[in-house]
Amino acid sequence: MRRHGFVVWLAFVSLASVWGFYGGFPMPAAEAQQSDAATLKAEARLVLVDTIVTDKKGNYVRDLTHKDFKVWEDNKEQTIKSFSYESENGPSPSPQKHYLVLFFDNSSMEFGDQAQARQAAAKFIDANASPSRLMAVVEFGGTTRITQNFTASADRLKQAVAGVKGSAVASNAPPDSTTAPIAGSPAGVQVASLGGPPVGMPSLSNAEANFGARTVLLALRDLAKNLSSVPGRKTLVMLTSGFPLTLPGGQQNTEVQSELTATIDACNKYNVAIYPIDVRGLVTPTKISPSGSRRQPPSENPRGQLLSATLRYTGDVVPEPHLVFVQHTGGGGGTGGGGGHPGGGAPGGGSHGGPPSGGTGSRGTGGSTGGTRGVTPVSSYYNPTYQPSVIVPPFPPSATDNQQVMYALASGTGGFVILNTNDLLGGMDKIAKELSEYYVLGYTPADTPEGSCHTIKVKVDRDDTVVRSRSGYCNVKPADMLAGQPIEKQLENQANGTQSGSITASIQTPYFYTSANTARVNIAMDIPAKSIKFEKVNGKQHSTLNILGIAYKPDNSVAARFSDSVNLDFENKKEIEEFTKQPFHYENQFDVASGQYKLKVVFSSSGEAFGKVETALTIDPYDGKQFGLSSMALSNSIRRATDVSTSLDAALMEDHTPLLSRGMEIVPAATYHFKKSETVAIYAEVYEPLLAGTTEPQVGIDMKVIEKKTGQAKYDTGLATAASFMQKGNPVIPIALKLPVNTLDPGSYRVELSALDSAGNRAAPRTADFEVE
Repeated sequence: MRRHGFVVWLAFVSLASVWGFYGGFPMPAAEAQQSDAATLKAEARLVLVDTIVTDKKGNYVRDLTHKDFKVWEDNKEQTIKSFSYESENGPSPSPQKHYLVLFFDNSSMEFGDQAQARQAAAKFIDANASPSRLMAVVEFGGTTRITQNFTASADRLKQAVAGVKGSAVASNAPPDSTTAPIAGSPAGVQVASLGGPPVGMPSLSNAEANFGARTVLLALRDLAKNLSSVPGRKTLVMLTSGFPLTLPGGQQNTEVQSELTATIDACNKYNVAIYPIDVRGLVTPTKISPSGSRRQPPSENPRGQLLSATLRYTGDVVPEPHLVFVQHTGGGGGTGGGGGHPGGGAPGGGSHGGPPSGGTGSRGTGGSTGGTRGVTPVSSYYNPTYQPSVIVPPFPPSATDNQQVMYALASGTGGFVILNTNDLLGGMDKIAKELSEYYVLGYTPADTPEGSCHTIKVKVDRDDTVVRSRSGYCNVKPADMLAGQPIEKQLENQANGTQSGSITASIQTPYFYTSANTARVNIAMDIPAKSIKFEKVNGKQHSTLNILGIAYKPDNSVAARFSDSVNLDFENKKEIEEFTKQPFHYENQFDVASGQYKLKVVFSSSGEAFGKVETALTIDPYDGKQFGLSSMALSNSIRRATDVSTSLDAALMEDHTPLLSRGMEIVPAATYHFKKSETVAIYAEVYEPLLAGTTEPQVGIDMKVIEKKTGQAKYDTGLATAASFMQKGNPVIPIALKLPVNTLDPGSYRVELSALDSAGNRAAPRTADFEVE
């Protein structure tokens, strides 16, 4: 398979900034990147690795040549193709400017610790701010705020770090059981419960810390992207108290682990090294034991790996009618049949279980459900078999619960951790010393599949040296895969042409707001698998499905677009026969402003045959300040996020947002025709801006199913609290409800979802039509 652009992401180049929701770091023209003087000729296709070398006393070693270094990728030694040394103190000082970000994680710090950290930061600024060392100040308290952009002015920087700041979220949140009645309920209507997690499962009190931890990592990931246009190696000093990577009882938190993988990958792409400082000072070491106790000494866990507790269910079936259920299936494997991830047995096997084999692809999935073994509730973040990505390094056994994430971020990006010390200023001074004390090694990597992650190790042939570098990189495909290629122009001509195409496909386009008047459109498309053409390549049956989507405004100008290339590989024609028994399910996402559009999606695998789907797309206005409701996605594919942890890693690294609710991933269906025997769910998002403030409103939702022919309501949940879906500090409430198709007669129906809050705000109802066979 083709490798896509990660070499450029790791290189010292000025990339176009992704300003995004959190703002960016615009650079003045005068601060253009300086070229590095390399002692070896640089090639165009290189992985560049910043490497810091010290002696045992911590002194920087400055006299090494490329012959002193060895680099391994995935334990295979590489040939060093380029080499340079960046230093302010060497015989030939570099004129390049250096950039440092002070990142205050207010969501984790106690006020007293935060005050001490800010005092140390002010002294650090006085000693280090200069025209060659530009600094910026970033505050995180639920959202990211750049309080001071890069500057050499010590006065402006000190003003930015002054004063203790609050936070709308807490990554170390205590349990909270406060409730309030829902105001504005119709007279006589009882407010029901949508059902909480069963005994042994994470409760809402855990959700606040889980959300806080994920948003901290998301903030770091977005910040790394926004630093893409800043030249050279960027240093991010993270002042934090840390947060656990596990749930209470030692259960692994897959969503946080996946976000950690994506964060390390983004930092390595955009050349950002993280240096966490534990502002708590001296900390008594504790570990999580398999029984949930935090008394385990480090010696009982010599490798420093995450330990997990056994999770026990109180029963196989939860009778609450409003909860989404997920079926565990036999007789097959993971989502196979050329999907985004390996499947078990023959392609198109069951939805869970079995060893990985069969076809692989990108973003698409295929396959059907095997034999039913029972059902389990939706609310689990726990995966006893989840293994962090290879680029997430292990941490030492001495690390306390909250320090594990600090070690992972530092080791993964080439930084180091300052902890167990009350001398915060001394720790920051150590970080400042290596702003310009690193070697840059370059090597040419082998071609690897999209989504694969690779370890990097650097060694020096000199005794008594300590070597630090980033832990690896991931090969992630770009959003506009076909940009500039002849096939993109061909598909665009077909999109604009009058010919309808010879391949039919079904499509759904639910959307979810990401900011004011901006929505993320989730493309779900079913393509006849028999229309995909294969040919023998390197002994395997191979096909490449090229896809282009364009959203046109009423004046035919382009509002948004995406392109993709899906590689499908099978061992033989028998596997292809299995693959063609089910439609090929494809998913993608793109952002677009509020408005009315005509969406055209064109696809082809080979030859002149192509398919084209056209559909109207209307994104309603939404200012982000009002109580609101997204459109709905209907799904007959519901799976634990923990069961697809690898795909969750890949999705986050590609900036794709899975539809997750209470630990379950809801996969949007491309056609809303369901069988009575299927488990069907709806996914929607309620937007409650009051949750981002100090008040804690209650939110109620009501789902009705109406028969289209008679207009009669066949099902009504009544007004029910959405508390089990809410996370403190998160204004987005992801709702996942079971659609009771098993109780409906064959026919046409409409599902209607409405919402209101305890402040009396009501959202406009959302509807979706569906068929029951």
